[in-house]
Amino acid sequence: MDELIIARSLFGSSLGFHIIFATLGVGIPFMILIAELIYQWRKDPHYVILAKRWTKAQAILLGVAIPSGTIVAVQMSLLWPRYMEMVGEVIALPFQIELFAFFVEALFMSIYVYAAERLSPLARITSVFLVALGGTASAVLITAANAWMNTPTGFDVQGGEIINVRPLEAFFSPSFRTAASHVVASAYMTGAFAIASVAAFGMLKSRKRGTAYAAHKKALMLSLAIGGVMSLLTGWNGHSAAQVLHVHQPEKLAAAEGLFETQAYAPLAIGGVPDLDRRELVGGVEIPALLSFLATNRLDGVVKGLNEFPRETWPPFYVHTLFNLMVFVGTFLMFLALLAWMIKWKRKEKPLPRWLLWVLVGAGPLSMLGIEFGWVFTCSGRQPWTIYQYQLTSEAVTDATGLLGWFILFISLYVMLCIVTAVVMRAFFKRRPLEEELAAVGGKGETVGHE
Repeated sequence: MDELIIARSLFGSSLGFHIIFATLGVGIPFMILIAELIYQWRKDPHYVILAKRWTKAQAILLGVAIPSGTIVAVQMSLLWPRYMEMVGEVIALPFQIELFAFFVEALFMSIYVYAAERLSPLARITSVFLVALGGTASAVLITAANAWMNTPTGFDVQGGEIINVRPLEAFFSPSFRTAASHVVASAYMTGAFAIASVAAFGMLKSRKRGTAYAAHKKALMLSLAIGGVMSLLTGWNGHSAAQVLHVHQPEKLAAAEGLFETQAYAPLAIGGVPDLDRRELVGGVEIPALLSFLATNRLDGVVKGLNEFPRETWPPFYVHTLFNLMVFVGTFLMFLALLAWMIKWKRKEKPLPRWLLWVLVGAGPLSMLGIEFGWVFTCSGRQPWTIYQYQLTSEAVTDATGLLGWFILFISLYVMLCIVTAVVMRAFFKRRPLEEELAAVGGKGETVGHE
């Protein structure tokens, strides 16, 4: 097997594993903050207990996110040394600031976990706000580097040497705003739907109208509200993302839609398979002029097709499928949240139907798949470039050989970590059932702190 393919597979699997824990590390603290705010407002102890339990889960996930993130950082240097040379000269700033963001997150999580009951309401909210802020800032900072890879700026090249480096311009590259907002909204969405899955499963296993069922229901409806809004914002952000691709990465936009011919009134293609011999999309459903509108805000806007570019610079065509899957997941979750709220409103205080709860159990894993589809799309859609139009992936890769053994080793490690995480999570919460925590606080309105 080609060493370049193995290097990409090794790094891609490491990043794909880490991105789940990193995304939950952004989304779950945001949910904890919302639950804490509701508790301080309504003095409903259910919400503070939920916040405490989500914090414990976050701490376990963070224990995996830290080493997996370290692996990604080390592999980035070892597998892509020439890429790191450019990063070190131009876009090192977000990586340096990210260390401080992580420090803030870890410090105030410790304060919230171990000292929340000793803090005033304002201090409690401040501490959990800084946890959420640190996680969100980390995501934004790392996204700044990824956005720069897609739309590199902030430097000049003369005689093969990088000169006139402008760090802030590199940080705020043309795609930074849309990429960062998309990542943050999708992370909040994923964290919300992950909690919705756990809450729905808890409702299925709890006695109807019991205290645990009521707490799980509050967690479910809160997470569906947040998840539904964030999935809508994620989709809305796609309009801006299409315009950025249209201007700065037209090959990527064309590959995402299987568009070969440059045309006005370009259709948005759903499904189908690109036929390279015939240079057309086969079997897709086309919505007339919608791609032109998304890319240019005009139905008659001209969108470039792949035939405008050299064949060797075309992205791989599986990005069309990935793009469709990503959009499907976001759209499905948005309508699922809306459906659940409509059913709750119609049934009032009656229990939610079991079929709906079982569907919601799958919402969390589905949202995580959507995150994976999105990241693979954005990175693969840039190929064959590591740094768009400046450095080919084949130029950035290490000269080392024998990477297959390391690939197998790390895949085995990630499988083991997934199993260990699931076992630890299950054992921890099995020893601390929600019913016992609810019974310990007594009636509604009592103040509840952390252990």
